[in-house]
Amino acid sequence: MDKYLTLLSFGNEGWGDEILWGVVITISLALVTLPLGLFIGFLIALAKQSSEWSLRTAADVYTTIFRGLPELLTLFLVYYGLQIGLQQGLNAIGAQTSVEINSFAAGVVALALVFSSYASEVFLSAFRAIPKGQYEGGYALGIRPRKVMRLIILPQLVRIALPGLGNLWMILLKDTALVSAIGLTDILRQTGVAARVTKEAFLFFGLAFLLFLALALLSSVALTRIEAYGKRSEQAR
Repeated sequence: MDKYLTLLSFGNEGWGDEILWGVVITISLALVTLPLGLFIGFLIALAKQSSEWSLRTAADVYTTIFRGLPELLTLFLVYYGLQIGLQQGLNAIGAQTSVEINSFAAGVVALALVFSSYASEVFLSAFRAIPKGQYEGGYALGIRPRKVMRLIILPQLVRIALPGLGNLWMILLKDTALVSAIGLTDILRQTGVAARVTKEAFLFFGLAFLLFLALALLSSVALTRIEAYGKRSEQAR
């Protein structure tokens, strides 16, 4: 037992510092990805409802691609493919600058692309659940379309979409483990290194399991409270 406590301790003899940093990276990655993914997903949902054929087609192609590709492949395409593409583009114009994409940024972009493709479907379903009379009533009162969206539609949209978005957040938390494949020091990367160095795979991968489980449980509690608050706000109207 003393051996395990030493391995998990903070300082030179233990791996606590490295694993704690991995927790910080995992949480940061998910929190940075979330607003970006929600924003892109919302825009894609709007495009899918557009009367413009080109916008609807582009949105459908976007969601088909990023829902169909494996998340790990998307990550590799962003991290390696985009880096190579930018480098070749610079070489073509005679620039000698070396291009290197940060692994954290690549992880955010790749996860946001996947997250937004699924979030767009959640938003689209929520849009369709809102009666058209809500729009027409706002227009009849002389409210501008942007204000109708911001003051009337968006509050209802968030409440309807929240359960689906909550599920996507839980999936996003798990998908952050994929960034270990491109060298980002998240929970899985740090525990994996510790397992290889110490030959204590069960200890460190078991710790990774407990850490992800703890994050999932905390997220579940937070989402339940947010949904309950949304329902109370709706009932108070």
